[in-house]
Amino acid sequence: MTDRTTRAQRMSQPRAADAVRMLAEASGGCVRPVQLRKTNLDTGQTEQVIVPCGSTLDSVCPACAERCKSLRVQQCRDGWHLEDEPVSPPPRPDDWQSWLLEKRAETQQQRDQAAPVGEDTTGLGGLLAELDAELAKTGIRGHSDPGPKNGTRRHRSTRRRQDTPDLPRRKVASRTTGRVFTAPDGKTYRPSMFVTLTLDSYGKVTDDGTPVDPGSYDYRQAARDALHFAALFDRFIQNLRRFLGYDVQYFAAIEPQRRLAPHAHMAIRGAISRADLRRVLAATYHQVWWPSTEVVRFDGDHLPVWHQASASYLDPATGEILPTWDQALDAIGPHHQPRHVARFGTEFHADGVLAGSKDAKRCIWYLTKYLTKQISGCHQADTPAQQQHAARLLDALRYEPCSPTCANWLAYGIQPKNSREGLRPGCCKGKAHHADNLGYAGRRVLVSRKWSGKTLADHRGDRKAWLLDMLDLPDPDDTGRYRWELVTPSDTDFMTHGSRMLHILADRARWNAALAEARRRAEEAADLSATGRAA
Repeated sequence: MTDRTTRAQRMSQPRAADAVRMLAEASGGCVRPVQLRKTNLDTGQTEQVIVPCGSTLDSVCPACAERCKSLRVQQCRDGWHLEDEPVSPPPRPDDWQSWLLEKRAETQQQRDQAAPVGEDTTGLGGLLAELDAELAKTGIRGHSDPGPKNGTRRHRSTRRRQDTPDLPRRKVASRTTGRVFTAPDGKTYRPSMFVTLTLDSYGKVTDDGTPVDPGSYDYRQAARDALHFAALFDRFIQNLRRFLGYDVQYFAAIEPQRRLAPHAHMAIRGAISRADLRRVLAATYHQVWWPSTEVVRFDGDHLPVWHQASASYLDPATGEILPTWDQALDAIGPHHQPRHVARFGTEFHADGVLAGSKDAKRCIWYLTKYLTKQISGCHQADTPAQQQHAARLLDALRYEPCSPTCANWLAYGIQPKNSREGLRPGCCKGKAHHADNLGYAGRRVLVSRKWSGKTLADHRGDRKAWLLDMLDLPDPDDTGRYRWELVTPSDTDFMTHGSRMLHILADRARWNAALAEARRRAEEAADLSATGRAA
């Protein structure tokens, strides 16, 4: 009896690894730490450094996901209600960057002079790619010059659709701030906007987002709209800037509605009337000029076969090489219709928001509340009807081509772009086909370039600088003299997960204690200052 009681007590007690994990989570520590090797290039001395995994999903690492979310909150708050232009001129190139740029200019000139006379420019093209890679390491993006053109170009009509109203176009000014309004008492306001954009209806749905009649619900349209939602959003921003006449800045978060269609919540700098938004939405569309997918040519066991010698897919019955992606696009004539036209729905939500108000805090919370979850996890499928609705949408997405490189093009007799051996329709590994993404393959957070005048790395640096100042610590930015390497399980100095977790727990305990002490000193200094002023 005693042995059984002791065994039961042991079973009810947490293991050491579980206890360490719970303590690390409670203190805000990463639960999937990564081990790096830091080597001093001057002395050759090495040391082990444990860093957070940096995951953005709370299902993977709650602490890292929460830190990433708080960083986005700061980014959204810092750029929403700016009154001055946030853009600063880029820094001048240093000596190394100047040499690389001059070398690239010389090489570009040599290739451009050699190409018209028929000389081989392969070596010069490779050198240009290497120079662009070196420039990218220094923070300067390369030109991405594709090389001499062969004179062929695929043309598409730029005429607006007849079923879409025209939209006035204005020259876009370089300013990014909105209008200033003056009240009768002389007080000035510079409001901004919180806007929600949704897609059109695919059929009547109930309160839980499931179709009233699944048989008539247009799942194919829903799947295609989800696949091309990012491009439609870009078109909306382009039209909005042309219509308003200034460089509209935005911070947007993409998430699904209960019916599983993606929609966008946006913080927009500056005030926009609802009438103007309605006009821009009505005039916004995105045409997808892809080959037709109306006829399925290959399915089941009757699939194209890979021919190694020609690096192409063949028709299994005739042995003919399937049309390439470029050939399929060239076959789309001027009399053809676009494969898909994506539009926003007529319903939208728009509210004016003032800086520092409760509405501003609430909107930022609403924008970022789902950023730590997968798209499919934003709204749980609790009922059988919701689960069946999600399954039908995923079934419609399975054979729908998601990009020019999608393996599903083989089912319609077309070789995907950059095709390779092993592709199979219905088994595309693209992000859009994952069940967690529900057809949306773009970024969850969409931020304009001039939103806050800072990159996400700059905001992260601001938080680091605040912490170092709070703890009165020197900046440990000495990466120029060190080499960093990822420690793998095959290395002799590799630490187990339990050992890494112990390091994280010790670090968090030390940092939290130091931060608490720094805050206590700051509060005492503030109290003394207040007492001195009162005296």
